[in-house]
Amino acid sequence: MKATIWHNPKCGTSRKTLAILEEADGVEVEVIQYLKSPPSREKLAQLYKDAGMSPNEGLRLRGTDAAERGLPDADADTVLDAMAQEPILINRPLVETEKGVRLCRPQEVVQEIL
Repeated sequence: MKATIWHNPKCGTSRKTLAILEEADGVEVEVIQYLKSPPSREKLAQLYKDAGMSPNEGLRLRGTDAAERGLPDADADTVLDAMAQEPILINRPLVETEKGVRLCRPQEVVQEIL
C-alpha cells in the first residue's frame, strides 16, 4: 500500500505520524514537505472531501494569522485560496492511502487508513 504524508519535519505530531507509517508493514511512504512543495488548491479540495471534512476544519490556527484574517468563519473557497497561497495555513499531517484521507491529529488516527 502507498501512503502519502504532507509533512512538516518541525512538527512533533507530523514526525510521530511519519514514524508510524515507516514502521507499518507493507507501506510505501511518500513524504511531501508541504511548506516546500504545497499541494494545489484542487488537491487540497480533494483531500478534504476524501477526509469527510471541510477546508475550515483543516485550517491551522496556531502560529498563523488565520483568526485575525477571519478565515475560521470564511467560506470554503476563501479558505482553500488562502491555503494554496500560504501553505502554513494547512494543518498537518494529512495522510492519503487507498483507504482514505485523514488529518492525523492525534497521530494514531493514521491507523484508520492503514
